[in-house]
Amino acid sequence: MATTGTGIDFHGGGEFYGEMKTRVRAYLSDPKRIRRGERQILTKTVIITLWMAASWAGLMFWASNWWQAGILSVSGGLALAGLGFNVTHDANHGSYSRRRWLNQTMRWSLDVIGGSSYVWRTKHNVVHHTYTNIAGADSDIDSLPFARFAPDQQVRPFHRFQHVYMWFLYGLFAIKWHTTGDFDFLIKGKIGETPIRWPKGRELFGFVVGKVVFVSWTVVIPLLFHPILSVLACFLVASFVLAFTLALTFQLAHCLEEAEFSSVERMRSSDERTEWARHQVETTVDFAPRSRVLAWYMGGLNFQIEHHLFTKVCHVHYPHIADIVRDVCTKHGVEYQAHPSLWSAVASHARWLRQMGRPEPITASPAPI
Repeated sequence: MATTGTGIDFHGGGEFYGEMKTRVRAYLSDPKRIRRGERQILTKTVIITLWMAASWAGLMFWASNWWQAGILSVSGGLALAGLGFNVTHDANHGSYSRRRWLNQTMRWSLDVIGGSSYVWRTKHNVVHHTYTNIAGADSDIDSLPFARFAPDQQVRPFHRFQHVYMWFLYGLFAIKWHTTGDFDFLIKGKIGETPIRWPKGRELFGFVVGKVVFVSWTVVIPLLFHPILSVLACFLVASFVLAFTLALTFQLAHCLEEAEFSSVERMRSSDERTEWARHQVETTVDFAPRSRVLAWYMGGLNFQIEHHLFTKVCHVHYPHIADIVRDVCTKHGVEYQAHPSLWSAVASHARWLRQMGRPEPITASPAPI
């Protein structure tokens, strides 16, 4: 698989990934298993949508004091994150349903909650999933100058405190996402080294309508019933909870002590082509694989290794195919890593932030081959 824009060359074949795909395909060949999975994700969609709607309606028509509004704002932020994990994420990967039209419909849920499904499909599906943990190419680990997540990124004096302040900054990224973030990428015409063009036709229509709908239900309609300061406070609380939940979940899969990192320069200088599937496993870490609650709420994103290898597979199947992936990794000598709990993953991320903030040079891991 040759990539464009960065000069990095992958190949996606080999016995390792070939055997894994064969075994996963066999597992998913049971029609009953697929139908059961579709019922599960549709049920989750209804539950989370009702949760979000109830939180919004409670804020609009029931909350009469600050603590009720605070609880409902937190609830709304968690519900929005749950919608992003379970519906938006799968739909934009084309794995929400076997029906293409349903994927195309549900992917607009990201526009309704303030993002852009058009920009996301380049930023996440192409850039992050192709160049995972490659400094200079993966925009998900590019938070300079505020944070240093990878050994090949420049360290600044204030990074020595990033293990303290980044937890707060994680809660602020949705503000940029809801305002200028998507426009910044489109104006620059690229995400990292990957080009992106302004949307046209239906994509442009959805981009504009999505922004209008989001501002309408989060700001304009609430202002018809409540003072501006109350609306602003609830918006900021919900936005912080949404952003913190999303950011931390994705950081726990890649920005850890156990994950491998590389850079565009080192990948370009490698004499051998990198096997894409091995790269995905080595740069990704699962966490809390036995927690049914987290797997349900996070849309299977605690099984990030399985997601990166099989983006077109609905997340409800990840816990079941994890055993297959782990077994094939062991057979082919590929290190499969998983934290036993959410808290052990959080601790590893905190230690990594502290390590990356040190002023002394840190020896980077060799580029995976």
